[in-house]
Amino acid sequence: MRTRILESINDIQSGEWNALLPDSNPFVRHEFLAALEDSGCVSVGTGWQPMHITCEASDGQLIGAMPLYLKSNSYGEFVFDFSWANAYQQAGLRYYPKLVSAVPFTPATGPRLLAGPGDNIRGTVEETLLVTARELASSYGASSLHILFPDTLQAQRLKELSLLLRKDCQFHWHNQQYADFDDFLAQFTAEKRKKTRRERRRVQEAGITFRTLTGADLASADWDEIMPLYSATFTRRGRPPYLNKNCLVQLSNSMPNNLVLFLGYSLSELVAVALCFRSDTTLYGRYWGATRFIDSLHFETCYYQGIEFCIRQGLQTFEPGTQGEHKIARGFVPTETWSAHWLSHPEFARAIDAYLDREREHIENYIDAATEHVPYRKGPD
Repeated sequence: MRTRILESINDIQSGEWNALLPDSNPFVRHEFLAALEDSGCVSVGTGWQPMHITCEASDGQLIGAMPLYLKSNSYGEFVFDFSWANAYQQAGLRYYPKLVSAVPFTPATGPRLLAGPGDNIRGTVEETLLVTARELASSYGASSLHILFPDTLQAQRLKELSLLLRKDCQFHWHNQQYADFDDFLAQFTAEKRKKTRRERRRVQEAGITFRTLTGADLASADWDEIMPLYSATFTRRGRPPYLNKNCLVQLSNSMPNNLVLFLGYSLSELVAVALCFRSDTTLYGRYWGATRFIDSLHFETCYYQGIEFCIRQGLQTFEPGTQGEHKIARGFVPTETWSAHWLSHPEFARAIDAYLDREREHIENYIDAATEHVPYRKGPD
């Protein structure tokens, strides 16, 4: 096997890269990663320097790949290690640069070690990718390697390969073959069902109507109307948006059927938007924005419109993003997520391993406590 380091995803053909993907996850597709790079959203300047690893067989066939970035900060990752960086600094050591295998600005689960068909070589390819990543970390003086939001099976494989596993929690919605939204609500307790209907009614009484569009429905001019709403959410938090207009326009052209938008209108005025992506099985909520506060508009735009879409399209899962205990009352349930970590400094590695054991117990207790508050009926109404 031969490995290469790609300074841009465009150094490889999209067909070769996408042939390695085990499912229809949109975020590890060549088109998605290319849009981030082509638009400048991912670059040395934003703290995400591409260093993707590929693995080739002796005949030159691509048999493995790993999206990888040299990071000079921890922004846009959603697996928070700022305290680790502070501990390094207090010890007189450098935490940055570090290597991160992730989809920038995207806390969605999916494959990270990509291996072509053939279970007989999959393990060897995965191990080769990790060995190469650690060698790359050493050559750049990186403190560590982090693999963020791998799916559960790959997380366990990374543990077998001696990486430290970190557990966290998101809130996901699961389709139980619901016929429609009312069928879904029928599974709630009476009190929670009434509350949800009241939230949806408030939005309707405010005169808000919704359209669902895909990337194929959007022209560049449409993004001029959408971008201020999307950007405002970041501006209120004192930082620029992760994605720019060029990136979103490119995505709507290169991945038109994967991009889904829920747009709320007051008469002809656009007042709210939720920007999502989809695979064959899953809807991923990413960003939202609104021109003004309207009671329950956030819940309708970001959650209820997405749930209705999943039911119509037969999608099995809705991952709306990180954090947000308010999602529980809307039918989203606590779900384990994972990251895997390798640290070059042996003493810090031992300390963080012990920390992760304590943190994991806390997360497990949190999941148990959160599960007690899901709105679903546990028996007859």
